[in-house]
Amino acid sequence: MTVRHGRPGSGLLVIGDVVTDVVARYRTPLAHGTDTAAEIRTLPGGAGANAACWAAHTGCADVRLLAGVGADARDWHAERLRLAGVRARLVVDARAPTATVICLVDASAERTLLTDSGAALRMSPAEWSPDLLDGIGRLHLSGYLFFADTSRPLALAALGSAVERGVPVSVDPASAGFLKEWGADRFLAAVEGAETLLPNADEARLLTGLPNPADAAAELSRRVPVAVVTLGGDGALVAERGAVTARVPPLPARAVDSTGAGDAFTGAFLAARLRGAGPARAAEAGCRAGARAVEIPGGRPAAE
Repeated sequence: MTVRHGRPGSGLLVIGDVVTDVVARYRTPLAHGTDTAAEIRTLPGGAGANAACWAAHTGCADVRLLAGVGADARDWHAERLRLAGVRARLVVDARAPTATVICLVDASAERTLLTDSGAALRMSPAEWSPDLLDGIGRLHLSGYLFFADTSRPLALAALGSAVERGVPVSVDPASAGFLKEWGADRFLAAVEGAETLLPNADEARLLTGLPNPADAAAELSRRVPVAVVTLGGDGALVAERGAVTARVPPLPARAVDSTGAGDAFTGAFLAARLRGAGPARAAEAGCRAGARAVEIPGGRPAAE
C-alpha cells in the first residue's frame, strides 16, 4: 500500500483492528438462563477502523488503514471502509476469521464487550514496510496490537520507522482489561517514542497508579510529549510537560450507545492535528465527534 497523493505529510496511517460488531441494546436487566428482549444489529467496527473512519468523516482527505481480517468478511469490510473514505489494506488471514465483538449495551448506553480477536492481532512484521509512511503526517497505533505476541512486533517496527522518519505517533491504550493483564510498565516501555497517548480515565489510572485523572494525565505527559485523557461524559484533559494545559468540557448528547465514542474522539483529534490544530483545539474536535458518536448505534459515523 504505497500511496502517494495529496501534499507530502498530509496523510494519516492507522494500524489497528477491523471487527464485526454484534451490538445488542437491551433496556431491562439481563435475565439469566432465559430470554431478554434486545435490539440487535451487525455493524462494522474495530478501534482502529473506527478511528480511521471518523478521521475521514471529520475532514482528513487521506486516511489509510492497515489491518488483518479473515476471508469470511473481507469484502464486506473493504466496501464499508471504501464508502467511509478510508484507503484500506486488509491482510487476509487464511487460518482465522475476522475479529468479532459482542457489544452488550444497557439502558444507560454503557457497553460491555465480549471479544474474539480472530485475525485482527495475527499480523506480523512481514506486513510492514517503511514505504507505508510515504506521504504520511501521522501514524496511529491501536493499543490492541501491543497485547498479542503476534502483532506486537509489527507495532514496534512501525513505531520505530515513524520515529526514524520524524513522523509523530499516537497510541490508544485500547482496553483497561487487557492493559491490566499485560502490565502498565510493559506497555509504557513498548510505546516509548510515541508523541501522544490517548487513554480514557480508567486506562490512565492503570498506567500511572494515580486515582485522579488530572494527576494521571500530568504524570503521563512526563513520559510522552502529549497525554490526552478522555472522561466520557465529562469531556477531556490535555497534559503537556508534566501539567494539565487544558480541560475540555463535554458537549450535550442524547446517548444511546457509547460503543466507539473513544474511537470517534481519536479520529477527530488526529484529523484536527493534521490540519495544524494544537492539542487543546484538537481535543475540542474530538469531544464534538464523541458526542455525535454516542447518539448513534455502533462505532462508525452515521453518514457511512
